[in-house]
Amino acid sequence: MKEKDPIQLDERIYLIDGFDMDVPNRTGTYVINEEALTLIETGPSPSIKYVKKGLETLGFSLDQVKYIIVTHVHLDHSGGAGLLMKECPNAQVVVHPRGERHLANPRKLAAGARSIYGDSFSDLFDPIVPVPEDRLLVKTEGDTLRIGPECTLEFFDTPGHAKHHFSIYDPLSNGLFTGDTVGVRYQQLINEGVNFFLPTTSPNHFDPNAMEKSIKRIKEMNLDRIYYGHFGVTEGVDDALDQVLNWLDIFVEEGEQVMAERKGYDVLAGRLLDRVKRTLRKQGIPDEHEVFIIINLDMQVCSLGIVDYFQKLKQ
Repeated sequence: MKEKDPIQLDERIYLIDGFDMDVPNRTGTYVINEEALTLIETGPSPSIKYVKKGLETLGFSLDQVKYIIVTHVHLDHSGGAGLLMKECPNAQVVVHPRGERHLANPRKLAAGARSIYGDSFSDLFDPIVPVPEDRLLVKTEGDTLRIGPECTLEFFDTPGHAKHHFSIYDPLSNGLFTGDTVGVRYQQLINEGVNFFLPTTSPNHFDPNAMEKSIKRIKEMNLDRIYYGHFGVTEGVDDALDQVLNWLDIFVEEGEQVMAERKGYDVLAGRLLDRVKRTLRKQGIPDEHEVFIIINLDMQVCSLGIVDYFQKLKQ
């Protein structure tokens, strides 16, 4: 098991690296140290051992966990919820109303992920354990959750990446936990001094219009921080959101062109990867950089979602 101490973001919020896909700085679990100890995102089940170790390093026991919030029910964000709940006897899982049934009965969710990840599915996601229905707490637009004497979290419906997606506002840091709605932050590039953000448009709920509307709404909140599902926090909020809006237009334009040419998602993925490489070359990132292992996979999954979106428009 890899050893990496939790990242302290401020005096009350920490980030535990879940080594999703066995890769560091990819997917994490946020820990909010309030009266009601709260986790945001679990990652997939193979990440749970890192979450438990991280909590132990921070000095927390599993029976102290009161809330486990998942921004949406894609398995890389919530797949480990059922497994973790087995060892958190006092916790509830907080979920969007459209995601509730999928956590209680994850078979359909698992089947969808299996169709995308194929032979890699078991290594990436197993085991997928249902969450008992009586331990699910549904929150939606305008709802709140008091986790400390001075901290009440607020929930915002933020579709675009998925219909079962909300974002969570933390008033004390003026920050928003955005899951996948406003895209991906690439820590591997941040380490090189390059702030770079891309949308994530995976199937099968991707809707560019809803995503744009959600991002613009978030921009109007005048946040000081965005906490990403993938991965970490930015305080350069406007730049990050502007980048994702710009790339969202590029993704859709390239998708329209590929569909007009009657080509497949693999062609689209290649074109998107080429656009990203050209942009990053100008910022001093060579084509051989390790970040492209992740970006290549992201462009494959994003292209599946874009093609799926345009195919549905034809129906």
